[in-house]
Amino acid sequence: MHKEVRLKFNYRVIDRRAGCDQPPLLAVSIHHGVVPRHQLTNDLPRAEDLRDYKLCEPGDIVLNRMRAFQGAIGLSSERGLVSPDYMVLRPRDGVEARYLHHLFRSAWFVGEMSSRLRGIGGTENGSVRTPRINPEDLANIRVTLPSLEGQRRIADFLDAETARINRIIEVQGQLMATLEEREVAYLDARIDQLVAESSSAPLRRFIWSVDQGVSPQCDAVPAAEGEWGVLRVSCLRPGHFMSEENKRLPDDIEPHREGEVREGDLLITRANTPALVGSTAVVKNVRPKLLLSDKIFRVRLSGAMLPEYVSTVARGSRIRALCAASSNGASQSMANIRFEEIKAWPVPVIDLNAQREFVAEVAINGRKIEDLRPRVVSQIKLLEERRRALITAAVTGQFDVSTASGRGVTE
Repeated sequence: MHKEVRLKFNYRVIDRRAGCDQPPLLAVSIHHGVVPRHQLTNDLPRAEDLRDYKLCEPGDIVLNRMRAFQGAIGLSSERGLVSPDYMVLRPRDGVEARYLHHLFRSAWFVGEMSSRLRGIGGTENGSVRTPRINPEDLANIRVTLPSLEGQRRIADFLDAETARINRIIEVQGQLMATLEEREVAYLDARIDQLVAESSSAPLRRFIWSVDQGVSPQCDAVPAAEGEWGVLRVSCLRPGHFMSEENKRLPDDIEPHREGEVREGDLLITRANTPALVGSTAVVKNVRPKLLLSDKIFRVRLSGAMLPEYVSTVARGSRIRALCAASSNGASQSMANIRFEEIKAWPVPVIDLNAQREFVAEVAINGRKIEDLRPRVVSQIKLLEERRRALITAAVTGQFDVSTASGRGVTE
C-alpha cells in the first residue's frame, strides 16, 4: 500500500550543535556520501571552529544545501559532525533510512530539488550566485511512500544492485588510474634521462615576470560567449587547461582587464587541494574575456625556455611531489604554495630544439592513452546514468523489485 505525503512527515531536522563536544569529523563528497574522519588528516580545514557544526548519528541523512542536486547526499554510518551548511535529517518511525537515502538520489527527486533552488546574493539582473535548497522547500515536496516492508524490500534491492554497479565503476576507475600511472612513469623516465644527460637548474633562472588576477564575488554559473568570466582553480589540471571552468562576472563589476588570459600563457595554480596545487598548463584555444583569479599565477619566461616544455616537466612526479610537500592545508581543503617555492622547481636545461622534441615525444605517447581515456570515461558515465535510472524506477514504482533482477530494468 502506498500513500502520498509531504516529505516533512517522514523525518525530523536535527540541529544539535557540537559545542565543546568534538566527535570524529565527517565530510560529504559529491559521489560517495559520508567520509569518516579517519580518512582525512588530523588538521581541521582552515582551522575551523567546530562549535557550530551539527551532530550526526548513524542512520541520519546528511544533505548539502548547495550541492544536494549534484549528489552530495550521504547516509551516516557512524557518529560525527557535518558543517553548518548541511541539513541533518533523522527518519521517523515507520520510515526506512536506506529507502529515503535512495529516494533523495533519484532523478525524480533531484528534479524536484532543482526546481526549488533559491539564490543568495542575487544580482539586479536576476542571476543567482549561490543556489541552494532551503529546509522549508525540501519539506514541502510530496512523495509516495510504500509500507515499511515495501521500503525495506526496495532498499535491499537497490543496495545490492547499486553495489554491483559501483564495483564495475570502481574497476573502470582503476583502469583509468593504471593508464595515468603508465603515462607518468614514462614521463618520469624521460625527465630522469634528460637530467642524467645534461643538468638541471631552478626555474627562477628562466622567469621574466609573474602576475595574478583578482577574485571578485561572481555568479555560480559559467560566463556565456561574450560575457566576462573569472577562471576557477579547476580550470587547471597538470598539463591541461579547461576554459569552461569559469564563473560569470556580474555586470556591475568592472573587469580587471590586465588579467585577461591569452593564447600561449603559462598558468600555475597557487591554491587547490594538495594533489592539484601547482597544476601547470599552457593556454590554448581560449576565447576572449576570461580573467585570471587571485589563485592563479601567470608566468612569462625568458627566450631560453618554452612554456610548453615547463608545463610538461611540471607534470612529472618530482615537481608534483614538491608541490604537495611544500603546500599547507588539510588533505580535503584548499592548500597553498608560495611563488618562491615554484621558482625553486628543478628543470632540466636543454636547448630549444631539444625542448620541442621532448614535448612532441611526450605528446605522442600521451595520445595513445588519450585515445583510451574517453572510452573509459564514457563507460563510467553510462554506468552512473544506469544507476540513477535504476534508483528512480524502483522508488517511483515503475517495476516490482521482488521479481526484478535489475539487469534489464532500464534497457
